[in-house]
Amino acid sequence: MTKTMFKPDILAGQRILVTGGGTGLGRILAASFADCGATVYICSRRQAVVQDTARAINESVGTEQVKAMVCDLRNPSSIDSLLEAIWEDGGALTGLVNNAAANFIARAETISVNGFNAIAETTMRGTFLVTTGCARRWIAAGQAASVVSILTTWVWNGGPFAAPAAMSKSGLLSMTQSLAVEWGRHGIRLNAVCPGAFPTPGMSSQLLTDEQGFNEAASNPMRRHGRPEELCNLLTFLLAPGSEFISAQTIAIDGAGYQGNGANFAALTEWSDDQWTQAREKIRSNTSADKNARQE
Repeated sequence: MTKTMFKPDILAGQRILVTGGGTGLGRILAASFADCGATVYICSRRQAVVQDTARAINESVGTEQVKAMVCDLRNPSSIDSLLEAIWEDGGALTGLVNNAAANFIARAETISVNGFNAIAETTMRGTFLVTTGCARRWIAAGQAASVVSILTTWVWNGGPFAAPAAMSKSGLLSMTQSLAVEWGRHGIRLNAVCPGAFPTPGMSSQLLTDEQGFNEAASNPMRRHGRPEELCNLLTFLLAPGSEFISAQTIAIDGAGYQGNGANFAALTEWSDDQWTQAREKIRSNTSADKNARQE
């Protein structure tokens, strides 16, 4: 369990949805929120994954703090069913963490329509639909709430060889700034966080960071990766009572990595055709394994 700098009950009474909460950073955040007293809903397309995650976190905290939900963010009706089920299970959410995303590295000219859509529909459109679906319910009930979207520093300097993801995340930056103004009078806040290198297996499998020899710990000005509790501290602060006047902000948590090394894949301009062929085959293999896991 990742311990934060806050008192154990800082999120007591809060009800938070973490999209993509079954694995990676989403799982880390969900566990931390539960440890701080929140009721946490996690969703993913993979039922077994979110159920296993919820079970593990609940065993750790000693109570049924985390609830597993199945949702495909590319399917609007699936999103609506998710939100209906949550609201029926104890009332309105107080917080939303837009964490779910899709990405892979590729030369832009080789990306198919389906490949682009898989990223854009999950990362941008799906996140917009979850956010507006929550907001309609919050506004109707006069409920204040906090939304935090997980972005990337690519929204400021681009994401070469990950252009669809960079474009989608940039769209969410605009969403954050736009809707913070629209919904401010309702007490609904929107902020965004741009994590640097907080390595997870999912990130490595689609971005092939190991194969690239990508070593943020060496190139980062602070000469290390981010620690899970540091990310949890920031998200908890933005979601907790007492931060109600913070809205429309985008915060990098990357040890000055974006300023120091660009924090993107510009170096892949040096890859040969053979290296790209090998990368494409590796990503396809990883994607196939992920699909098989969803069917188990």
